[in-house]
Amino acid sequence: MFSYYLRLAWISILRHWGLSLLMVCAIGLGIGTAMTTVTVNYLMSANPIPEKSQQLYYVQLDSWDVNDPFDDGLNPPDQLTYTDSSNLMRAKQAFRQNVQAQAFGVIEPADPEMLPLIVNGRANTADFFSMFNVPFIYGSGWSSQSDESKEFVVVLSKATNDKLFGGKDSVGESIKLEGNMFRIVGVIDTWQPKPRFYDITTGAFNDSEDIFVPFHLIADEKISRSGNTNCWKPTGDGFKAFLASECIWTQFWVELKTQQDKEDYLQFLNAYVEEQKQFGRFQRPMDNRLSNVMQWLETQEVVADDAQMMMAMSFMFLIVCLLNTVGLLLAKFLGKAPEIGLRQALGASKSTLFSQYIIESACIGLLGGILGLILAYLGLKGVEGLYGDYMKGLASLDTNMAILAVVLALISTILAGLYPTWRACNIQPAQQLKSQ
Repeated sequence: MFSYYLRLAWISILRHWGLSLLMVCAIGLGIGTAMTTVTVNYLMSANPIPEKSQQLYYVQLDSWDVNDPFDDGLNPPDQLTYTDSSNLMRAKQAFRQNVQAQAFGVIEPADPEMLPLIVNGRANTADFFSMFNVPFIYGSGWSSQSDESKEFVVVLSKATNDKLFGGKDSVGESIKLEGNMFRIVGVIDTWQPKPRFYDITTGAFNDSEDIFVPFHLIADEKISRSGNTNCWKPTGDGFKAFLASECIWTQFWVELKTQQDKEDYLQFLNAYVEEQKQFGRFQRPMDNRLSNVMQWLETQEVVADDAQMMMAMSFMFLIVCLLNTVGLLLAKFLGKAPEIGLRQALGASKSTLFSQYIIESACIGLLGGILGLILAYLGLKGVEGLYGDYMKGLASLDTNMAILAVVLALISTILAGLYPTWRACNIQPAQQLKSQ
């Protein structure tokens, strides 16, 4: 029976192709617009490391000016000073801990025919790779002993390894970076967490770095740091004075396995700040925070309010499209009044007619959903072209979004078809036959 209804629906769609095309276009436009904004919001708010996002915590300490609070006092500073990061690292109170900052440098290839490479880097400590589940194709990250003995080691991204070594296993080889020889200990596989949760301050949707080097190289001035820096008091002269200043430019993460571990670490942070107050620092009220990955993304407002507003407006547009579809379906089904009256006179039940026209509505919704997918794809390409690198990798439809688009089109069209179908099923057959 279902296949028979499908056949009747197809015949009806072809017979009234003009009205059907208008409905498919209306649904397609609504679904395409809605799915474009839903996809962007979905990917922007995705959990980048679901397997352990509840165990990774971003550390914030309020070391700011007592008379001019950071973020108007709503939130503590979004980064730590070098002094605080170094002290927390030495304390080793967490299961794993990592201090990091953005860096950059120039690689001088061994091949004289190759031009020097300017690379973006991340200066971090050894736990970075195990904390964030960084995948490797060759080797691994460096050890804590390498941090402590200040070894010149480096981890390359897959793209950088492809440029310098043609993609072969380069572990054990050396590269010349900023005039110093670095031993390669690992090559990372393709790794582009979106959002790039481990450093929101330099762009939540930027690509991951070309190289990874030990954090101590920044303090030793063997590699140049970059990224956001904010200061609330003068730094003094020279780099050593800058390191000892109240400028914030490092990010500090800890891995804590249980809720009790989190509470214990927060107590440790409070005790640390109390201790620092004795040295004249941390004059503001105590406001130390540990935010897990999703809490940190929410605090940093990774999903912009504009994007959420656009999604709400797109759903309003979808409702307008569906209202138009209701009107078109009503016109189409009521136009079949003589046919419906004749079928009822011959014994067709209301449930039979209801099923037939609901299936016809669903077929129109399915066609509209397919058109909506095409329009959503074009819309995402337009968003990517409009925002450039900021939206690179985000403007793409995955399987979940494609299924959601079709299901949304089917359900919304069936709902839109309920009233026209109900009206069509309540036509009085005697009146229709008499009018004939």
